[in-house]
Amino acid sequence: MTQLDDLSSEACRRRYGALLAAARDRAAVGPDLPSPREIVPAAILARETIPGGWYWTCRVKRGSALRIVNTNGSPGVAAQIWNADDPTERYNPADTMKVQWTTRLRAGLLLLSDMGRVLASIIADSDGVHDSLLGAGPQEDGRRNSRDNFLLAASKHGLDARDVGPCITFFAGVRADQAGGLHWDPASARAGAAIDLRAEMNLLIVLSNCPHPLAPAQAATPGAIDAVVWTAPPPASDDPCRTAGPEAVRAFENTERYFR
Repeated sequence: MTQLDDLSSEACRRRYGALLAAARDRAAVGPDLPSPREIVPAAILARETIPGGWYWTCRVKRGSALRIVNTNGSPGVAAQIWNADDPTERYNPADTMKVQWTTRLRAGLLLLSDMGRVLASIIADSDGVHDSLLGAGPQEDGRRNSRDNFLLAASKHGLDARDVGPCITFFAGVRADQAGGLHWDPASARAGAAIDLRAEMNLLIVLSNCPHPLAPAQAATPGAIDAVVWTAPPPASDDPCRTAGPEAVRAFENTERYFR
């Protein structure tokens, strides 16, 4: 194992450059993962339709999966994710993007916690258009919004505002321009888009079906979405999410150690 404290500043720069180049090479190829496929009825554990503006909470056991379907092209489905066994551990967008060298979360990548562990793997994804940069903000027109939904949902599980951190918003792409400005990706909010998240820990999840802060006015009315909890096939030894790179391998080592 490399001892970073023993490296010179120049050696650290070279190491950083090598890791970045390797990550870009992996991103250019991408894993050969399918879009979400039909779920066998016997594998379905729970199903819910979430109307526009509302939220839903669920517990997903380690090894099961959550499918989110943007049935009607809603402009963003925001999610809070906690370790159900210890909710002080939660989704960390900064580490998720930094450790995996990308803001473009898609199939084959991971959702990481603030403890360096894997909360969920993205095992299938039809569009790859999701946002972990902006989070969820209140709507200025007084309509229901994801921030308020998260607080309401958290209170039902004995949590409060201190436990509600930055979120990920599915089906809502954000792209940065050369000046650092953030803009809505027109590929967002496609009706029928779907994503599968395999739980690598026991999870407590809140889904909020409210518009993303950058959603254009003409797309700001959310339709109902569907969520399905189902029994996912166990990962193989060469599972693309677990072998995506050295960062993924270390994150899974941390996760497996937690359950020993």
